[in-house]
Amino acid sequence: MVSLKESDLRLFIDSVRRYFEVTSRVAPEITSAFLGVGEVQGHEFNGIVTFSGPMNGQVTVSLPMRAVRELLLIQHETKLTEANLLDAVGEIANTLAGNARRNLGKDLDISVPTTVRGAHVAGQRARQHPYVITFRWNTYPGMVCVDLAQAA
Repeated sequence: MVSLKESDLRLFIDSVRRYFEVTSRVAPEITSAFLGVGEVQGHEFNGIVTFSGPMNGQVTVSLPMRAVRELLLIQHETKLTEANLLDAVGEIANTLAGNARRNLGKDLDISVPTTVRGAHVAGQRARQHPYVITFRWNTYPGMVCVDLAQAA
């Protein structure tokens, strides 16, 4: 499978920055971008969007509970239930996937986000070594795992 280009990865980094700047008026600091090896460790709340068509794989957004709670409070949401926290992280993943679809092509199909609680970001892999982007927003760590490859 053909790898993503650097410009494709840049769009995810830019999308993460834009999401947090627009939502909270606080830009995240991108702390690293690397190829994941083995099981990728995330945070408590994970939103996952699956891609199919010209590219296959998934994008996962992973945040600690306190970060998701703060994002909801910034948006004036007072119901901080686990279901709302999961919905929020799923919506972030959906937003990043939608931005990617605009840039990577309209033929790219994206799923409705699924959400998972737990630090292990696993699943079937499109790439042996997915791209991992880590960031810090408002003192909280976060991660986006981009596991996409061109379809054969």
